[in-house]
Amino acid sequence: MIQKEIWIYAEIHAGTIHPVTYQLITKAKQIAGDKKVVVLLFTPKGYTLETLLQVYGPDEIIIVKNDHLKDAPDSLIADLIAQLNHQRKPNSILFGATVIGRSISARLQAKLLTGLTADCLDLSFEEDLLIQTKPSYGDNIMCEIVCPNHFPQMATVRPNIFVAEKEESKTVLLTEIKNLVFKANKKIVVHAEKPLLSKGDSIANASRVLAIGRGASDKKTLVLIDELAHKLGAKIGVTRPLTDLPQFSVEDQIGQSGNSIAPKLLINLGLHGAVQFTAGIEKAELVISVNKNEKAPIFDYSDYQFVGDAQAFVEAMLKVIQ
Repeated sequence: MIQKEIWIYAEIHAGTIHPVTYQLITKAKQIAGDKKVVVLLFTPKGYTLETLLQVYGPDEIIIVKNDHLKDAPDSLIADLIAQLNHQRKPNSILFGATVIGRSISARLQAKLLTGLTADCLDLSFEEDLLIQTKPSYGDNIMCEIVCPNHFPQMATVRPNIFVAEKEESKTVLLTEIKNLVFKANKKIVVHAEKPLLSKGDSIANASRVLAIGRGASDKKTLVLIDELAHKLGAKIGVTRPLTDLPQFSVEDQIGQSGNSIAPKLLINLGLHGAVQFTAGIEKAELVISVNKNEKAPIFDYSDYQFVGDAQAFVEAMLKVIQ
């Protein structure tokens, strides 16, 4: 029998909880109704990350602690969640739409033979049916997807779509599970480990962002933008075409297929404002946009507009803040 529970996978990075986990807890509580909000926490022995989760007020945290979980492959985590699912049969399971969240959820979906909606921008319930909203048809319309015949209902959700809110006074049930089977995957052999080089904190967590489009992608303008970013203490983000340039990567991409951002200040330089991009900036507080075309769609998402050349705008900014 399907239980009235919404599960959230607690994603861990560098020994701490990924912010999308807190955002999902808050959203799940808002839409849960008569359902319990349950967080799944997998850590090696000695970790106490449940204290970070408790202050966001889930109903329960299911804790699995085992030394096999140190650098555990995604396939192992998916297998453990599948075992828990067979024991408790939740209504739905939510993941962050991150590299790890997408990897684990896809493996779990294949094991459980249920549905999985990727990159959701909103969630709601109609009784026990999870309504999963995401862009579709070339990101031009919003589509509502349901999975009425198979459980658990599963979705990945873009980071920074929802705002995390603490509820420190709530009593949270802690349940440690010790009866899971840790299966070795003989198809995976680790010969060596090499950490990925990162440019630092994710652009998704930056409080100030300079976003660059094709209209500001010439070499001279990029040099000036880099200087402005240093002076403002801002991160640089780009649209999809600019990820092909050597100084940028998909880590820097903003939009539907990249990062959703929620900075206090966002300056868009040479951006037209396609739906794929604007889907990633809806939570920005103050938006300033620069484009030569006075009818550019990006101006519809902006608090302040400058119709003109991006390079001239950046040069003027540099003079002002010198």
